[in-house]
Amino acid sequence: MSLKYNKIAVKIGSNVLTRIDGTLDITRMSAIVDQIATLHKKGVEIVLISSGAVASGRSILGLQKKLDVVDQRQLYSAVGQAKLINHYWDLFREHGITVGQVLTTKENFGSRRHYLNQRNCMQVMLDNRVIPIVNENDTVSVSELMFTDNDELSGLIASMMDMQALIILSNIDGIFNGMPSSLESVVIREIHHGEDISNYIQNGKSTFGRGGMTTKTSIARKIADEGIEVYIANGKTENVLNRLLDKKDTILCTHFVASKDEVSSVKKWIAHSHGFAKGEIHVNENAVKALTGEKAVSLLAVGATKIQGDFEKDDIVKIISPEGNEIGVGKVQYDSLKAREIIGKKNQKPLIHCDYLYLE
Repeated sequence: MSLKYNKIAVKIGSNVLTRIDGTLDITRMSAIVDQIATLHKKGVEIVLISSGAVASGRSILGLQKKLDVVDQRQLYSAVGQAKLINHYWDLFREHGITVGQVLTTKENFGSRRHYLNQRNCMQVMLDNRVIPIVNENDTVSVSELMFTDNDELSGLIASMMDMQALIILSNIDGIFNGMPSSLESVVIREIHHGEDISNYIQNGKSTFGRGGMTTKTSIARKIADEGIEVYIANGKTENVLNRLLDKKDTILCTHFVASKDEVSSVKKWIAHSHGFAKGEIHVNENAVKALTGEKAVSLLAVGATKIQGDFEKDDIVKIISPEGNEIGVGKVQYDSLKAREIIGKKNQKPLIHCDYLYLE
């Protein structure tokens, strides 16, 4: 078999790993582990982002009393994550493969230092033939700092680790051009940059997960724009991973085609730092035109009209148009006090250099 990629991130959704009653589907886990093991032994570097901890904990505890949403996630994940990783450990051990657990939080992506430390840890694992199994550390997460779901986390991981492809395994075959339950609907096989598919996206959430197709599509678009191929496929399809990587196979799925433009590691980090912005820089119409033009330019002080929030040098800030729309994020070169002093002035060092600027 001729392989398309040798570095991939694989995200397995809760609905792939759980039965209708919420218990872990060990048979399905085993089948996916078998596929990952086959690819691993062929030299493919794989990071596994696995849901299922909360669903696993829920099935173990089966609490009757009501708990706060965050308390519930923390309790279920603390119990369920231990069970989940033990199953993975045993299943991979049968193939002679070592796995390592990586629990992370949204805060770990907020600073460049934490981001690089996390990336280095996972790269060391890959260099030593250890498969990282990643999940959100729900035991310490609070609601406003939780990932939307593991789709968002998988996108961050794929981007951070410079993967060639991100494979999102769900419980449907991909994105349909109508209701998936309709016999007339078919899977959209390829989606390119700029294609409008908003009419086809359903807003419903999955049974055991937190996300839905809206989140998957949003993440897939952003990651594909960063040069990473993205596939949404059915995790219950026989031999799905091997078939997706086989150059000769035409497995049913939705493929978000990657942009050919190169994106630096720093820009990839900034692209996903929207949730960590410490302030806002409001700009005039001329600045918007310059920033959104074909040529890469920096955000100059002369184009700024207002500074909101308190931030330090090198913090992430949002860039806001005159209409109040967010047009991008960037790493600022001044603290908020100095930025307020120089807005509207010429011949200053850029507020945000183009190398540290990401436009939506």
